[in-house]
Amino acid sequence: MVDSENQDPAAENAPRVTDTTAHFTGKFEAQLAALDGEVSAEEQEAIAALPSGSALLVVRRGPDVGARFLLDADVTTAGRHPDADIFLDDVTVSRRHTEFLRHGSDFEIKDLGSLNGTYFDGVRIDTAHLSDGAEVQIGKFRLTFYASRADLANGAVS
Repeated sequence: MVDSENQDPAAENAPRVTDTTAHFTGKFEAQLAALDGEVSAEEQEAIAALPSGSALLVVRRGPDVGARFLLDADVTTAGRHPDADIFLDDVTVSRRHTEFLRHGSDFEIKDLGSLNGTYFDGVRIDTAHLSDGAEVQIGKFRLTFYASRADLANGAVS
């Protein structure tokens, strides 16, 4: 029970202060950065360290935002099958969805007859030549392709 006789009248009229500060986790910050297409310092280091003839895919939207996948083989498979080189665990991804094919320092993406298709910069494709900074969509996953900086500097990649 409050004793109204002992209350300070000025305190009754004072504005109440409410803390409205929002606190976000690192994962949320990574998701926001991904939406803006920003590359984190850690991702920049990983991209800069890519050897010639390799590339990196970074998940920007969908499950596992921020996950990185190294493309360093002549054929890299992506799909929902546990044996896929890039395992994308979501029902929107076919078991054998797509392949990334390396030709020297160039990369190509090839849809393997997936149900939901493979998209390159928003367009459904059967095959496409990958360029640095391009967006690839496999099911709900949107990934950005980064070529080796050594290959870009030598003009080996577009």
